[in-house]
Amino acid sequence: MRKIIGIGETILDILFKGGIASTSVPGGSTFNSMISLGRMGIPSCFVSEIGDDVVGSIVRTFLSTNGVDDSYLTEYPECKSPISLAFLDDHNNATYSFYKDPFGSRTDWQCPPIQRDDIILFGSYYALDPRMRYKVTALLDEARSAGAIIYYDVNFRRNHQGEAIKLMGTVIENLEYADIVRGSDEDFSVLYGIGEGAKVYSQKTAFYCPRLIYSRGAQGVELHSPTVTKHYAIEPIIPVSTIGAGDNLNAGILYGIIKHRIRRDDLDYLTERDWDTIIHCGLRFSADTCMHTDNYISLPFAEKERS
Repeated sequence: MRKIIGIGETILDILFKGGIASTSVPGGSTFNSMISLGRMGIPSCFVSEIGDDVVGSIVRTFLSTNGVDDSYLTEYPECKSPISLAFLDDHNNATYSFYKDPFGSRTDWQCPPIQRDDIILFGSYYALDPRMRYKVTALLDEARSAGAIIYYDVNFRRNHQGEAIKLMGTVIENLEYADIVRGSDEDFSVLYGIGEGAKVYSQKTAFYCPRLIYSRGAQGVELHSPTVTKHYAIEPIIPVSTIGAGDNLNAGILYGIIKHRIRRDDLDYLTERDWDTIIHCGLRFSADTCMHTDNYISLPFAEKERS
């Protein structure tokens, strides 16, 4: 049976509204996607690091409770698991402050077994961090050899803008690994200073990866590929929180690929109708996530989608 493997950071998000802490939820970009996929019943596992503390225990328990294999978490004694403070504005968009101990390199970590047409999800600063690069490249090299689908979520935050030039070589290497790239208008504006999807695709990503999914928040999603270029509008909603919206766009897209039995060898031949099905699945996941303060699809939504 095909599975999805995610690699990224774990973090406990503490949400503030009007300066008051309202709730806390385990998170992290890839983590959020994996929780949603686990709730959809997709065989899933997550590669990451946690501290030997209460927060780490919360993260591990949350993964397993939601059907995600936690066997590939590396636990660091005497380290604190990361937390973030997420401050929601009047439009329920978030800005973040992060607090974390640095995790070191560990040679005793295990790479999950990967089979042909499994899917690897990676991205964010974790995919660029020199301290974690050894894990990322080991997993991606194994995935490439096995014939898995590699999905790269750029997710380049503004707080790393000053490192963009230094990290550009690693970004390009990630684009070369990828079969599908997904990024937001904000990501590419910060990274390249370009705010148009067609230009990002033609000037920055197409040479390395032939498929770009370019998200524009409330303005919808663009698909750029050699055979299909299309804009997808979204239904207007009043969001409770936009935390996890992009992460669950990813989760829905990957669920659509698995559900509709799309293999790596099929990617070059996907029709407009195929892409419509995949992208709309992602948009449904993203919209549901915006309607509550969790970072993932709700359990009632998951049950309805699975029925």
